[in-house]
Amino acid sequence: MTASELVGTVVELWRFPVKSMLGEKLDTVELTAGGIAGDRAYGIVDVATGKIASAKHPRLWPDLFRCRATFLAPPVPGAAPPPARIELGDGTVVRTDDPDVDAVLSRYFGRSVAQTTAAPADYTIAEYHPDVENLNPAGDRDVVVDEVLGSAFFNSVGLPSVVAEGALVDLFPLSVLTTSSLRTFAELTPGSDWDTRRFRMNVIIESVADGLAENDWVGSSLAFGAGASLIAALPTPRCVMTSLAQEELPRDSAMLKSIAVHNRLDVAGAGLYPCFGVYAVPGQAGPIHAGDQVRLGSAEFALTIPPLG
Repeated sequence: MTASELVGTVVELWRFPVKSMLGEKLDTVELTAGGIAGDRAYGIVDVATGKIASAKHPRLWPDLFRCRATFLAPPVPGAAPPPARIELGDGTVVRTDDPDVDAVLSRYFGRSVAQTTAAPADYTIAEYHPDVENLNPAGDRDVVVDEVLGSAFFNSVGLPSVVAEGALVDLFPLSVLTTSSLRTFAELTPGSDWDTRRFRMNVIIESVADGLAENDWVGSSLAFGAGASLIAALPTPRCVMTSLAQEELPRDSAMLKSIAVHNRLDVAGAGLYPCFGVYAVPGQAGPIHAGDQVRLGSAEFALTIPPLG
C-alpha cells in the first residue's frame, strides 16, 4: 500500500479508560493491533444480569456520563492496563486497583456492579432506541433491546471477529471523525452544539475536503505522519448516546434526528443506519500524534454483515 493523497491533519486524540465514562484528550496515542492502547480497558458489569453497563441505556445508567476516568500511568501495549482514577459524579474518587472499588461503584450506581477488564463470552448490553424515525432497519422506536457486541457479535453472525476475544469495544477497535462533518451538521442543525465529545471518537481529523469527507474513506487506508496506519472499515451507526448531556453540553435529541435525516448509509449490507464518522481497524502499529498529517491510500478490507432487521 502506498499512501498518496493528503486528506487532513490530526487535531484531537481520545482514549476512554472505562467504557461509557468520560475519557482523556491526549497529544499522542499508541496504535496497536487491538486499537488504541488502553481504550475501553475497563468496564462495569451489572451483577444481576451479567451485562456490561452502557450509557446506551440512559434510564438504567443515568450517571455514567457524570463519571470521568484517567490512567495513572501510560498503558503499555500487550500488558495489563495500569490503574485508572475514576471521579464519580458525586465527587467521590476511586481507583480501579482499590480493594473496595466494586463497593464504591455499587453505592454510586445504586445496584450491585463489578469492575472487569474483559467482556464475557456473550458480551451483551441493554440499549435504548429512542423515538426517532429510521434509527435502524428494524424500525425500533422507544424500546429497550439486548445488543450483542464485540467478538460475540461476529460469532453470532458467523464472521471472523475484527476485535479480540474479551475486548470491551462495541464492534470495531477504534473510530474516526472529521471536523468537516461536524461543520456540515452544525449548518444543517444550527441550534445544536456539534462538539466532538458527543461522539466519543478516538481520532478527529481536520479534513482538506468539505462535507462528510469520511464517508468516502470507507475501504481505504489512513496513514499518519509517524508511520501508523488504519483502515476505514464501515460508517459508524449512531445511537442515543449522541443526544445525552455531558459536562456543559445539554441533552439534545435534535442531533440524532438530524443524522437520521441527512446521513443514512448502508452498513456492510446489514441495512440503512444514521451514521456519523467511520469505524476503523488497525493497519500498521505505532504512535499517532496530534498534528500528524493524514494520507489516504488503498487497502484490502471487505465485510458483509447479514441483515439484522
